[in-house]
Amino acid sequence: MRIASKPKRELRRNSLLGLRLATATDNFKITIMSRPSETDVQQIFDRIAPVYDRFNDLLSLGQHRIWKKMALRWCEPKQGETWLDLCCGSGDMTRLLAKQVAPTGKVIGVDFSRELLAIAAHKTKSYPLNMQKAIAWQQANVLELPFEDSSCNGATISYGLRNVVDIPQCLAELHRVLKAGAKVAILDFHRPSDRLIQSFQNFYLDRVVVPLADRFNMTAEYAYIAPSLARFPIGSEQVQLAKNAGFRQAQHYAIASGMMGILVLQK
Repeated sequence: MRIASKPKRELRRNSLLGLRLATATDNFKITIMSRPSETDVQQIFDRIAPVYDRFNDLLSLGQHRIWKKMALRWCEPKQGETWLDLCCGSGDMTRLLAKQVAPTGKVIGVDFSRELLAIAAHKTKSYPLNMQKAIAWQQANVLELPFEDSSCNGATISYGLRNVVDIPQCLAELHRVLKAGAKVAILDFHRPSDRLIQSFQNFYLDRVVVPLADRFNMTAEYAYIAPSLARFPIGSEQVQLAKNAGFRQAQHYAIASGMMGILVLQK
């Protein structure tokens, strides 16, 4: 019996999602279909740090800046407060928070990628002096936050929760360090319920993200996005996880035709 060959596009997707991919660095390998370890994820973000900002702008056509401002409006940081920006990356959201809490407040950008934090710290030098004084950078694991109980007024996470290896533990740690009444906004990819939009999202990841990553020799680093999205809880599941962690209020808002989402929490 003859078995029909698969279309090239499907073979390409399977190769990205199902095979062990290696970068030019011999000791950096990640099995895409399995959940990556903390070390795997940390290595990914250390390696993409030099192109992180450029890729975010190219892949979202600059829309990620609008979505981050939307998330910020939902959590309402105020002057003089202390805020956390977890999985802060190169510090875009940290900068937006600093504008709100400066000059007397504090925002701590937290990430476990040393390379991304170095870029974030370098960018800070171009900020107004009152914002520079309001920002601190901390290399840390969001599963074990180095902050006291009930010490922060609020928090944000932008495109980071999806990459955490233990989401319930991350939410529990976040709940622990927040003051009563504190608000949280978590922005990330989302799987749309509409099949047409879902097809477009798959097409975009397969035919835009991956080829662009190929051009920068970052295929393995960016091929993780699709499987990480497949594993990531949808909005209603995120709400339940947040309530299980102790948050009093939890609401998920789908944006960008359901391809992105903002989880808004209150302790």
